[in-house]
Amino acid sequence: MWIEQNQLDIKTIKYIDEKGKALQTDISLSEQQLLEMYKGMVKARVFDVRAMKLQRQGRIGTYAPLQGQEAAQIGSAYATGEKDWIYPSYREIGVSIMKGMPMERLFMYTMGHLEGLAQHAANVFPVQIIIGAQYLHAVGGAWASQYQKEDSVAVAYIGDGGTSEGDFHEALNFAGVYKLPIVFVVQNNQWAISVPFEKQTASKTIAQKALAYGITGVRVDGNDVVAMYMTMKQAIEKAKAGEPVLIEAVTFRQGPHTTADDPTKYRLPDEESEWGEKDPLVRIKKYLTESGSWNEEKDQQLFDEMAELVTQAFTKAQSEEPSQLTDVFEHIYKEKTPQLVEQQVQAEGEKRP
Repeated sequence: MWIEQNQLDIKTIKYIDEKGKALQTDISLSEQQLLEMYKGMVKARVFDVRAMKLQRQGRIGTYAPLQGQEAAQIGSAYATGEKDWIYPSYREIGVSIMKGMPMERLFMYTMGHLEGLAQHAANVFPVQIIIGAQYLHAVGGAWASQYQKEDSVAVAYIGDGGTSEGDFHEALNFAGVYKLPIVFVVQNNQWAISVPFEKQTASKTIAQKALAYGITGVRVDGNDVVAMYMTMKQAIEKAKAGEPVLIEAVTFRQGPHTTADDPTKYRLPDEESEWGEKDPLVRIKKYLTESGSWNEEKDQQLFDEMAELVTQAFTKAQSEEPSQLTDVFEHIYKEKTPQLVEQQVQAEGEKRP
């Protein structure tokens, strides 16, 4: 008669274990595809490490690192098509890189340059700072795609902390009612700034929340890039068929929430060591090495190559003219309202019209 937590048996999908051993035989990825995903993960890691150093040197502004979440981001993004749309929060650097966003734009964003948010042929919406708001934007985009009969899905990213926001629940409810072509990805990285997962929700999992909204939920090992790719592929097919999906990617944020906090104040070293052994890059590298398609020499060359690309991107970002206050008025509406015109005149230091 009672519906209780212990009735739910939600398994976590995993294809490769922490030692790089295959757990399933139906991995439908070629060697080239696996290497492309690994290279994307390395690119994201190198960018992330450099960005942290640059912020500490005062050369870029506040930064939200992604280290530890490369598999969740690269695996899911790699499974999307050119026509699919991404709705990121501030941590989806790996997703943006995988979708073709130039790295200099990502640096420009951290420098406060308005052009850093421009899409530039990548179907990635501007970074959303308000927690959870991107889920509503994605629902709107998916609804528009459905109305116009487009062959695309909306993919929205959020963290475990974001699932406590009203926007999260409103978005899932709307998507369920209207059967929208959308995939919700929750990167459960265990910590919402200093609040651990067990204090974020009383639910055993985030995946089970899908049931309340009549949509499909699934829990995936977010440090397993193959599991993320395989699951995302299936989720996109479901979404295109009018079956919205909620993916919980279980992973771990190895660094701070942003460069404005210190995780040693709220997190124990044992937890970091435990998750460090599950590093997503190490896992897929072991798998590739075991299969004979990778080795240490190739790995060092790849890291060196990515370091050079990141250097070039930062140099290019530095050469751009900084944004001016008055530039913001050009990016709000297609046609300015009278109020905006008045504000722009004031900002430019002229008299009111």
